[in-house]
Amino acid sequence: MSDLLPPDANPCQTCGACCAYSANWPRFTVEEDADLELIPAELVNERLSGMRCDGDRCSALKGEIGKATACGIYALRPEVCRTCMPGDPECAMARRKYGLPVL
Repeated sequence: MSDLLPPDANPCQTCGACCAYSANWPRFTVEEDADLELIPAELVNERLSGMRCDGDRCSALKGEIGKATACGIYALRPEVCRTCMPGDPECAMARRKYGLPVL
C-alpha cells in the first residue's frame, strides 16, 4: 500500500484492477433474482449472466485503475465482487495484470 494513504485506507479505492481483469469475471453466480433485478439493466450483459463490460472493464467501475476507483453500484454489486478481498489470489492476479504491486 502507498505511503501516501492513511493506514486505514481501503486499498481497493486506489486499485480497481479486479474490476477490469476480465469480461468473464463480473459474472452472476449465487445471487437471488430479486437482488439481480436491483442492478440497473444498462449495466447487465446481453446474456444476463454478469455485468456489462467495456473490453475487460466492468461498466460499473468509476475512476482510473491504480489511482482512484469506486464501484458505481457498490451496495448492489454481485457476489463475485464481494468475495474478492484485498491481497487474495484473485486480487494479486488482477494487480499483476496492471503492473501494481501485490498487497
